[in-house]
Amino acid sequence: MAKPRNTYKYHFKVGNKIVHGGITDDLERRESEHQQIWSKGHIIQVGRKTTEEAAREWEEEKGFTPD
Repeated sequence: MAKPRNTYKYHFKVGNKIVHGGITDDLERRESEHQQIWSKGHIIQVGRKTTEEAAREWEEEKGFTPD
């Protein structure tokens, strides 16, 4: 059985600068969490939704630390 593709990869940007990146199953919630720190920032989705396993590999490969 195929694993569900329910995980987003994203960059959180302030202006043109990526200040954080990671994975989530809810982009809106994650964006508002990040806006507590960077009020003028926004999320940019990277690619399509994917499996959690593939998203975690991407996150590690890019050097983003889970928080």
